[in-house]
Amino acid sequence: MKNLLKTLPLLALLIVVTSCSSVRVAADYDKNATFTEYKTFAFFKTGIDKAEISDLDKRRILRAIETELLAKGFTKSEKPDLLISLFTKSQQRVDVYNNSWGYGTWGWGGWGGFGPGWGWGWNQPSVSTSTQGTLYIDLIDANKKELVWQGMGTGYLSRSMEKKEERIKEFVSKIIEKYPPGTQQ
Repeated sequence: MKNLLKTLPLLALLIVVTSCSSVRVAADYDKNATFTEYKTFAFFKTGIDKAEISDLDKRRILRAIETELLAKGFTKSEKPDLLISLFTKSQQRVDVYNNSWGYGTWGWGGWGGFGPGWGWGWNQPSVSTSTQGTLYIDLIDANKKELVWQGMGTGYLSRSMEKKEERIKEFVSKIIEKYPPGTQQ
């Protein structure tokens, strides 16, 4: 019984962590844009430089975007149809779990009297922190200099260096799945 009681908080934490592993995505676009005309792309350095993340993460994101766009049949070009920009937001989340429970600290005593009861209890609060990030990918018509499509992905970020690149690829892949508009099933 004691082992079960000790593993309950771990199981609850595992459920919370695994339920937070997905990336929630959304996209918005200009309904007047003709997306079939866009065949080439380049990165919009001015916009990307403003993103408040490390240069290492920027390169990871840009490589992932390039991989996804090339897979969709785009070509990287010096005279692109689309300029690609990005920006990010993040927020720290702190969860405090008060894993306490017990039995009979006060209640109806024996023979109908009121007084201290008997029993056992357990109290072991735990704190966990996580970072939720949002990645925005902007596609800008290079000729008009107008935003024509924006994809957004929100999810929890990994602090582990081994998992960070994998997580960035997941964010980008899920966002780019929404492009072009109307192709999702």
